[in-house]
Amino acid sequence: MHKARLEAFSDGVLAIIITIMVLDLHIPRGQELGALLPLLPVFLCYVLSFVYIGIYWNNHHHMLHAVKRVSGGVLWANLHLLFWLSLFPFVTGWMGENNFGAVPTALYGGVLLMAATAYWILARALIAAEGAESVLAKAIGRDRKGVLSIVLYAVAIPLALVSRWPALGIFVLVALMWLVPDRRIERVLPQV
Repeated sequence: MHKARLEAFSDGVLAIIITIMVLDLHIPRGQELGALLPLLPVFLCYVLSFVYIGIYWNNHHHMLHAVKRVSGGVLWANLHLLFWLSLFPFVTGWMGENNFGAVPTALYGGVLLMAATAYWILARALIAAEGAESVLAKAIGRDRKGVLSIVLYAVAIPLALVSRWPALGIFVLVALMWLVPDRRIERVLPQV
């Protein structure tokens, strides 16, 4: 099965997710700069989530560029990832509207954890479809960065219930780890 439809569908879903998130940014009442201050938590949550969606889009693109075909299992794994990413507008809005409250921040971390797990599952499904000696399998290897991300999210979730700022720091740290497109795949792309 060719991968073009999977890529196009995923791109469309991610574009819709970003559109929904931006619609949660309400126009302030008043003309002074101070009118923006109450919106700061919502805006900061939006920025973090926008960066995360961008990271997923970028790395999803690179990962699919490294494969030639997809299977039915890959289609379902991709839908699983898109499901978790589609919850970003909800958890982003809830966390922002509640000034990074403990439970909304923990739930945000839960969605990050599930999206990272779904991405890891998608990578494994693609490798299974391509074979253990595929370009993608060689590029990802043991996927220490992906596993570390999952572990950090798992630590941040209960931490958010105790102290939200260190948990948010972990979310930012993981985003910074993935900000540059996956260099493991970039190193092997010329071979494709």
